[in-house]
Amino acid sequence: MRDKDVDVAREAARDVLRAVREQSAYANLLLPRLLRERRITGRDAAFATELTYGSARAQGLLDAVIASAAGRGIDEIDGDVLDVLRLGAYQLLRTRTSPHAAVSTSVDLVRSESGMGPAGFVNAVLRKISQRDEGLWIDQLAPPMAEDMIGNLAFRYAHPRWIAEVFFAALGGSAGQLQAALAADDERPPVHLVARPGMITAEELALTSGGDVGRFSPYCVYLPGGDPGGIDAVRDGFAGVQDEGSQLVARAVTVADVDQDGGRWLDMCAGPGGKAALMGSIADIDGARIDALEVSGHRAELIRKITGDLPVDVRVADARDSGLEPGYDRILLDAPCSGLGSLRRRPEARWRRTPGDVAELVVLQTELLTEALRLVKPGGVVVYSTCSPHPAETVEVVDAVVAVVPGARQLDARPLVTVGELTGPLLGAGPHVQLWPHLHGTDAMFLAAVTRDGQ
Repeated sequence: MRDKDVDVAREAARDVLRAVREQSAYANLLLPRLLRERRITGRDAAFATELTYGSARAQGLLDAVIASAAGRGIDEIDGDVLDVLRLGAYQLLRTRTSPHAAVSTSVDLVRSESGMGPAGFVNAVLRKISQRDEGLWIDQLAPPMAEDMIGNLAFRYAHPRWIAEVFFAALGGSAGQLQAALAADDERPPVHLVARPGMITAEELALTSGGDVGRFSPYCVYLPGGDPGGIDAVRDGFAGVQDEGSQLVARAVTVADVDQDGGRWLDMCAGPGGKAALMGSIADIDGARIDALEVSGHRAELIRKITGDLPVDVRVADARDSGLEPGYDRILLDAPCSGLGSLRRRPEARWRRTPGDVAELVVLQTELLTEALRLVKPGGVVVYSTCSPHPAETVEVVDAVVAVVPGARQLDARPLVTVGELTGPLLGAGPHVQLWPHLHGTDAMFLAAVTRDGQ
């Protein structure tokens, strides 16, 4: 029987953090399911969401504060107790929860499972944390700005240093841009909906959902709050949840100039299916048909479910060796990547990724883009995209492949996303396009357009 003194929202948040730590679970997938199963709704659901995602996102900063207050390293604290300390510290430093409530509810959580001894430890640590606000803790624990600007900003905005260094390089070495990017990445992102063309317009979706039409994608609606799963258009498959940057990438494939489009399109790495569904909706209007490749059988079923009656043929295959015949008019290669561009939507991911992950992915990305250029017809287009601003995964992959594939050349991708308010200086110097949360309000999506000349 559950302890009557334990708050349901905090208990749910604790259980998700535990699953993230012990089982490498994804908070954004587990939490909604747990809330449904436990029938946690309304303000409790909103609070559980804030605690879970906020604590996971700020983990590095919280751990430094906890270690200082506890006088011992994080690895010396029991994992179950640490989960609760992170929740309590987050409430004290980054919410309006009263210090008394943050401390007492955390003590209750630990006491209900581990007894009085660990509960007393939690009480002492959180009371010490409550003596300073976040700014004072940062001043005490962060590297001095004058001596280590990147380290200071990385700590202040709860990012591993190596990721801040990647952002700094991708932003041209601008300290101001880095601070803005890290600050935007440290905030809870808005929900973006996609109105699937031929089914519902963005204006209709905005009207029925209570949202606002997006700035850039003609299919985007910004949802101010609430559960998107409760919107009729989403339940009926007329709309979905998709970041505006991802919408722009999928649309770019469909609007690129190609020589005599025969309506044979390819989505090389299609899971979990959001881009395939948007491209499929446009293909249905244009009389085209899409082959969608996915190496995972489970994810392939998700694509089949989301694409429904659209002209999308889902195939389970490794895109590097699919057995498909060349001659595609349009190819989307949304390559597997580090996901550094969507850290705000995957709060725990920043603490899981390592620089070594990127090196392995670059090999895969290079192989996939090389195969895409083999499959595209001369005069067709390959749109290469990643949800990452890491130069090694973006411009360096494209430049390396174009340099060795006969007839390959990069196109200017900026016209492919010149839509709505997304024009001019917002698109950079080209020929590729790099989106950013702090500049565009999207995930940090990268896209480049490549074609192949010759017969």
